[in-house]
Amino acid sequence: QVQLVESGGGLVQAGGSLKLSCAASGRTFSSYSMGWFRQAPGKEREFVAAINWSDRSTYYAESVKGRFTISRDNAKNTVYLQMNSLKPEDTAVYSCAADRHTSGDVLQRGLYPYWGQGTQVTVSS
Repeated sequence: QVQLVESGGGLVQAGGSLKLSCAASGRTFSSYSMGWFRQAPGKEREFVAAINWSDRSTYYAESVKGRFTISRDNAKNTVYLQMNSLKPEDTAVYSCAADRHTSGDVLQRGLYPYWGQGTQVTVSS
């Protein structure tokens, strides 16, 4: 079992930055790939970024490439999402998730067994 708790969301102006954190419970965090997903009102949940546990390869949605950076600190059981140059269309509830898979294709599909509750990110224009 893995329990995930996100933090760091809030209200920011367009062009600003936020850093989300996702703290995981358990002693096997280093063996889980981690993903960030987001869901805006009235829209489907979408993949944002992922980092695998084996070689720390990272994967990003086209809409956030060059603006967002995913990273992990296994000593702190935490994964981060640094978000820069935020746009109003980035407004959503952001959730982190954990999975044992390492394939980028799999990690982008969103079929993770463990999910956090989410944190709201609002970008004003």
